[in-house]
Amino acid sequence: MTETQALPLPERVAVVGVGYVGLTLLCALGKAGFQGVGYDINQEKVEQIARGVVPFEGAEPELPELLADLVAQGTVTATADPAHLREVEALFIAVETPVDDTDHKPRYLALRSALAAIGPHLAPGVLVVVESTIAPGTVRGIVQPALEEATGGKVGKAFSLVHCPERVMPGRLLQNITTYDRVVGGVTPRCTERAMGVYRKVTSGQLHPTTALVAEIVKTAENAYRDVQIAFANELALICEELGANVYEVRDLVNSSPFRQMHIPGAGVGGHCIPKDPWLLVSAVSELSPRLLPTARAINDAMPIHLADLTEDALQAEHVALNNAVITVLGAAYLEDSDDTRNSPALTLARELVRRGAQVRLYDPYVSTLGEFTVQMDDNAIDGSDALVLVTAHRTFRELDLAACAARLRTRVLVDGRNAFAPAAAHEAGFRFVALGKGDVQPVVTA
Repeated sequence: MTETQALPLPERVAVVGVGYVGLTLLCALGKAGFQGVGYDINQEKVEQIARGVVPFEGAEPELPELLADLVAQGTVTATADPAHLREVEALFIAVETPVDDTDHKPRYLALRSALAAIGPHLAPGVLVVVESTIAPGTVRGIVQPALEEATGGKVGKAFSLVHCPERVMPGRLLQNITTYDRVVGGVTPRCTERAMGVYRKVTSGQLHPTTALVAEIVKTAENAYRDVQIAFANELALICEELGANVYEVRDLVNSSPFRQMHIPGAGVGGHCIPKDPWLLVSAVSELSPRLLPTARAINDAMPIHLADLTEDALQAEHVALNNAVITVLGAAYLEDSDDTRNSPALTLARELVRRGAQVRLYDPYVSTLGEFTVQMDDNAIDGSDALVLVTAHRTFRELDLAACAARLRTRVLVDGRNAFAPAAAHEAGFRFVALGKGDVQPVVTA
């Protein structure tokens, strides 16, 4: 038996922040045999979890049933009182870490608030794991000093401190958290060992021990990599539109070459991670002036604006001015079959259409509000519209009866930002059809 395996495991654990990541982690810990409590300042969310109810919409296989079972067994509970954390031996922080819209720097309001709340209640020797994605240097520069001040002791003695960044995607949260490899970065080797003992119980994936700094860089780099690859796909989509080609055919043929794996273009990049993690990564450097990552961010941020351009051009071809048009945006969530609206490109698109004078409706079966907009959750949003603009490829939208939809519109324009509709089917339904990245789609002019 190795020294790592010999380290005692905690029995009682807590998760601070029970959103998409935190609640799933709490359930995974409970399933692995730990006694778990979720802490959150949102009382309504706490009450829902305490009743065994997942506090967010969207299809999450197995998670609702698992939560209900764990609550019924008394294995998992939730609280809004940080004093209930005094008895836990391991604590996992899973709060949001956005960047400021003006300068793209992290402010860590939720993280600092969480540290202030839990600090006075930490048990001696507690294991603290930060699962939230953070800029390189945050563990050493912010988390460690806050916990040392709160405990009056030093890391490695008064408490153990680790960064093990989450790797999850809405729609498959539980699967990801229980099967993916994890990067476990401790401030000291023993901190790493303690955390690995817990994660061995949680995931069947491989564990990769390292330092906290390397773990911080790895997670932000993972999503920066994806952002750059998506930006390449999006820029190629714009090129294909101008040249008269179909970017999805081009993508298939590019990927037929060995060692090529082009990403999928689309109406914009949303979610809590990809739009901010490149900024977290570059925020950590002062001497270097990164160029590639900010450029990729600019390309991806501009895709909803391009979708507005496509919509305006299609309406003009139908002799309808955008400032007199009613536009129905299909999708408010950033991810299909989810209610997650964080950094949704639909909000950027809606605001841009309003800025150009259009009347905008948003339709999403999972979402009721998006920013300043009220979202309709049924297809009444389609009636009398001049254009349907697909941003989120929910199954509900992919399965639309296009002919029936066309009959309910004032002007038959369909703009596809997610490669969800076949051009032939759209034309047969009577639509002027425009698709992002498909320069070979010939619009049908209606009388």
